[in-house]
Amino acid sequence: MSLLGNFIKDIFQKKNEIESDVAKPKVLNVGGGSKSTPIPSYFTGWQHDLLDVDPRGEPDILCDARKLEALQGGDYDAVYCSHNLEHYYRHHGLQVVRGFWHMLKASGFVEVRVPDIAQVIQLLADRSLNIDQTLYESGMGPISAHDVIYGLQIEIESSGNDFYAHKTGFTPASLEKLLIAGGFRNIVFKSDEHLAVHVLAFKSEPTVNQCDFFHGLWDVKRPI
Repeated sequence: MSLLGNFIKDIFQKKNEIESDVAKPKVLNVGGGSKSTPIPSYFTGWQHDLLDVDPRGEPDILCDARKLEALQGGDYDAVYCSHNLEHYYRHHGLQVVRGFWHMLKASGFVEVRVPDIAQVIQLLADRSLNIDQTLYESGMGPISAHDVIYGLQIEIESSGNDFYAHKTGFTPASLEKLLIAGGFRNIVFKSDEHLAVHVLAFKSEPTVNQCDFFHGLWDVKRPI
């Protein structure tokens, strides 16, 4: 191929790469710790930006999630936040949720997962367990009710960082109330979560494309 041909080929290749980057949806993973920790597979192919306060996980954005509103907003199609909101006092949690709203595009959504304290209490009662006995086994070892309610003790002790402690707890009703206070209205619950509250919350009515995106995974109602 001639030099001119190679030059033209390079131009079109770079143009396609730029267009591909522009078209790629973006998800902000808030408090995910590390990109080695999986996020839902339906985000495969998205630009995945990690925001965390702990530099050990090499986040793309090193920031306390309570300060999201100080960042440039309106840039993300989704915010993913799994087992992080319980690490803030309730009034600070509202700051974080308002930060989610700020970071999202007008058609964006947030996916949140937190421990369900009501389920934990019910399980303790049903099994006649004390707070330090094992509720279930995880990849990090046995998890007790104390770990779920107050934070994973091994992680708190080994890191020396009290931001790993849990400072509040949630039930489905209290998480919904917090999300509504933060500006979200269209809230969808995952009904089969074990010991967790798991929700999607949209800034506006879910689009047809979003309903198709979650089809078979979440019960997101198509707009009329």
